[in-house]
Amino acid sequence: MASSHSVLPNPALPQPASYLVRGSLRFLLPSLSDCLFLAVFVWLFATGSGGWSGLLSDGDTGWHIRTGEWILEHNRVPKTDLFSFSRQDEPWFAWEWLSDVLYAKLHQTAGLKGLILVSALVISAFGTLLFRHMIWRGATPFAALLASLLVFGASSIHYLARPHVFTLLGITVAMWVMDADRRRPGHRIWLLAPLTVIWVNTHGGFLALIACLGLLVAGTAAETALEGLAGRSWNWQPVRRYALLALLCGLLTLVNPYGWKLHAHVLEYLRSDWIKDVVQEFQSPSFRTESMLHFEVMLFAGLMTSVWLLSKRELVGPLWILFWAHSALTSVRHVPLFMIVAAPWVAEGLTALWHRVVDTGSKKTIRGILASLAADMVPACRRSSLWIVAAALAFAVLPEPVTRWPKDFPAEKFPARMVERHGEKMASGRTLTMDQWGDYLIYRQYPRQKVFVDGRSDFFGKELGNEYLRMMQGHWEWERLVDKHRFEYVLTPVDWPLASLLKHHPGWRLADDDGMALFFERVQRY
Repeated sequence: MASSHSVLPNPALPQPASYLVRGSLRFLLPSLSDCLFLAVFVWLFATGSGGWSGLLSDGDTGWHIRTGEWILEHNRVPKTDLFSFSRQDEPWFAWEWLSDVLYAKLHQTAGLKGLILVSALVISAFGTLLFRHMIWRGATPFAALLASLLVFGASSIHYLARPHVFTLLGITVAMWVMDADRRRPGHRIWLLAPLTVIWVNTHGGFLALIACLGLLVAGTAAETALEGLAGRSWNWQPVRRYALLALLCGLLTLVNPYGWKLHAHVLEYLRSDWIKDVVQEFQSPSFRTESMLHFEVMLFAGLMTSVWLLSKRELVGPLWILFWAHSALTSVRHVPLFMIVAAPWVAEGLTALWHRVVDTGSKKTIRGILASLAADMVPACRRSSLWIVAAALAFAVLPEPVTRWPKDFPAEKFPARMVERHGEKMASGRTLTMDQWGDYLIYRQYPRQKVFVDGRSDFFGKELGNEYLRMMQGHWEWERLVDKHRFEYVLTPVDWPLASLLKHHPGWRLADDDGMALFFERVQRY
């Protein structure tokens, strides 16, 4: 028998429809972290002074693309050189082969636009994830934003469409995973194992992960010892756990086409005094630019934060900060890694200072209003929406007149006009040019073009590298070296010392001058 009483929904209780609406709004309304991602993406690349072309300021991208195409064509990773006549068929490590394949696929699908878009997204993503990491650790949004802006500024020296952008993303993810496990141990930490396998085949920066894991083991062991000496429990289980993880990840770095020989090659490369002397990114930073000012601020903040952490008997954070501070001071290429590692702890220190100064104010004072505003912002910093995906898709499909995608490497840095005019000659004979322009020649003219040197300084080595530098600098034996390598053409920047010598040498003729580059032909051929 049907009841005579109707059951009506209680308006005071949340209804299923309202949950659905709120869930939809969660993904449709941009969060503050999404706004940070989009602001960086647009500010640095879509509308910045360097624009998209700034990501192509390094010619290495060219040979990465061609290496990936070779791998796709031959279904194997090369073991010998593909691009030079000076060391043709000599053993070579294509140690970033997975990135090369990705770049080749992107290039085949969308041209340089594909590489540029993915690189810009990865760069924006690592900074946004770092911001989220700081918020997760309890940092106030203002402290997290300040630290993030310092990171973005100091890391701008490496905003290039090269495989190292994946190390920026990888170390950001790895540091958050390790930090989260120290607070609440779980199975997620073991995701670093498959990450290692991907990383070792993507970029040589995988060693950063192994270094951080080693410091994690050492710091955790020291903290355990301090706890035991203070009369508390001697809990060595985390130490054994992290040591096992470090050992596992170390062994998994052998999962690459070259096995242990890759490690020997990378270590030799990193220890090379010649590389440190001649390659700018291996030299100490020069504190004369805005990006290095950001690094300097974070460096002092990191050192002060380390002292504060040590006063609380926390050792892992200071070990990470001090190790990468030393690495950054000896090699500018490590500056972004230091910034990523130090930022969460610096934000924590700034937040502790914030609570001491701001949270003590009345709600009606400026300090109280700022404290309330920061607390209200936190939930919006912890979520994501569809806006990032929508923006990426929009830039991918918008017509090129709107997005201004470059079709070639920037003409103010690379000899595009000379290649158009004299590319056939360069490919038909031995051409001497600077290493970055050698990368560009590979991109434009491989497989017809073979180069004397290119950006692979680890491959060409000290002897050949010094000969290249002596010719470039117009050393007294330049003529003997030019004859030794049987060069028929020379493509030089206008300010090369060698260019002035060739202009007055009877054996060479200036064939073209476009204001940026000079193209010389040997008068008497071999």
